[in-house]
Amino acid sequence: MALADRLLAAWYDGHPALALLRPLELLYRRVVSRKRARFLSGESASYRAPVPVIVVGNITVGGTGKTPMILWLIDHCRRQGLRVGVVSRGYGAKPAHLPWRVEAGHSAEQAGDEPLLIVQRTGVPLMIDPDRSRAVQALLASEPLDLILCDDGMQHYRLARDLELVLIDAARGLGNRRCLPAGPLREPVERLQDADAVLYNGAREDRDGGFAFQLQPSALVNLRSGERQPLDYFAAGQALHAVAGIGNPQRFFNTLLGLNWQPVPHPFADHAQFSAEALSFSPALPLVMTEKDAVKCRAFAAADWWYLAVEAVPSAAFVSWFDRQLVRLLPARQQP
Repeated sequence: MALADRLLAAWYDGHPALALLRPLELLYRRVVSRKRARFLSGESASYRAPVPVIVVGNITVGGTGKTPMILWLIDHCRRQGLRVGVVSRGYGAKPAHLPWRVEAGHSAEQAGDEPLLIVQRTGVPLMIDPDRSRAVQALLASEPLDLILCDDGMQHYRLARDLELVLIDAARGLGNRRCLPAGPLREPVERLQDADAVLYNGAREDRDGGFAFQLQPSALVNLRSGERQPLDYFAAGQALHAVAGIGNPQRFFNTLLGLNWQPVPHPFADHAQFSAEALSFSPALPLVMTEKDAVKCRAFAAADWWYLAVEAVPSAAFVSWFDRQLVRLLPARQQP
């Protein structure tokens, strides 16, 4: 974790030693650019699904709020009367076979933390497979759907897509704007010009070339009992242990500070595996974690462990734009 922290700090705050990695960055850029060019030219085959596919991804390493946005899209599309399915790589998952249909009763080890969270929150049909095109085919074979959401997969060009939504952390931006390993970018900055929409997580207002969205805390949920409490359940100034195994833990800690609590931060690596021993902190205080971490901790949770439920709230301009895209992609549905 310390090495990852130092590398992230170098990418976003700058460090002269990164200049030594520029030859490797140049090689990386050539590889990813040629890979994309092969698919765009038709030299490499892409699978085109019989229903629209919307990819929600990023071009940076680390968290940008993809899972909350996926949850918002599921709810919004369902309110339009659409039958929605989701495919995901299932990072860190160990299913019995691939592709694998995730069910709410599965373990995070089996299904992956983010896919399990999505299914437990929404009940949406969800298939995991590093080969997203194979996941889409398996999902469509299992039941009729109108629309597929691809959780991540921006760089998975074997799956053709009808809409690309790119998420960027508004506070961190694109760092030094260099590609791996000299910077945090999975693809060059120019890739954003080809995306259908760019959304800035944490931005208060839309900006040139992008829409704003925020993650709004909605409730505290007890891991053991499932009881749901309002945000004023903890008084202002409440000290608590804060656990975050996500791409940008500091964003979670800042959210708790914004609720006027006093978090003792415990950052973990993204997709970290937890145990009761690893989360036994001193002094004895309530513990609050992300919902993504909670799906891995319910089996051994203490009575005073909670997760903070958050909801993605995109700007009105994005909602209007997205509804127009639904009309374009699904004209026969006569979306409003």
